[in-house]
Amino acid sequence: MNYKLHSLNETDKILLDAGTLLPLMEEFYTIQGEGANTGKAAYFIRIGGCDVGCHWCDVKESWDANIHPLTALEKIVENVKLSQANSVVVTGGEPLIYNLSELTRRLASLGIQTYIETSGAYPLSGSWNWVCLSPKKTMQPLDEVYAAANELKVIVFNKHDFIWAEEQAQKVNADCKLYLQPEWSKRLALIPEIVEYVKRHPRWMISLQTHKYMNIP
Repeated sequence: MNYKLHSLNETDKILLDAGTLLPLMEEFYTIQGEGANTGKAAYFIRIGGCDVGCHWCDVKESWDANIHPLTALEKIVENVKLSQANSVVVTGGEPLIYNLSELTRRLASLGIQTYIETSGAYPLSGSWNWVCLSPKKTMQPLDEVYAAANELKVIVFNKHDFIWAEEQAQKVNADCKLYLQPEWSKRLALIPEIVEYVKRHPRWMISLQTHKYMNIP
């Protein structure tokens, strides 16, 4: 899987390692559509690069970091400021491939809350107001990300994913919110099953990709 950056000069390697240069796929101001923060306005920063490889991923164009421009952190932060957003969601790809400490530091200094959506397969960097852990079977999360998760969001694609979800729930902290979310292409078949499961196991809640129903990014 082609997720690693190629042909970097030494300066770019240093800046990338420091987190002051990131392969930016896209950024936009919208409404959070999933999980515990559904309905909140947020500025999304999508970083390119992922080797987790979910076959049902709906942003596979994010996997190859090389097709996304290396962007200075100053520019990214400036764009957030111009949007006047008070919260930022960092997603991917898999954003924790990169050092995000400086990004969160600069945003926090502006009074902006920082949220991350991650598979948890890489070490946690940055200081976050909210960590959404969406674990994948191909590369399971690290213990440190389980411990830090505010929200566990398991994508349900088949019946075995209910078993997987329970296994994952045993690894997060006691205060972590638990969500089951139907994979979008199978939502009509899966929603009734998830509804019945949550009724039988009420510690779980349902997450829907409401931004897709609203036809927004």
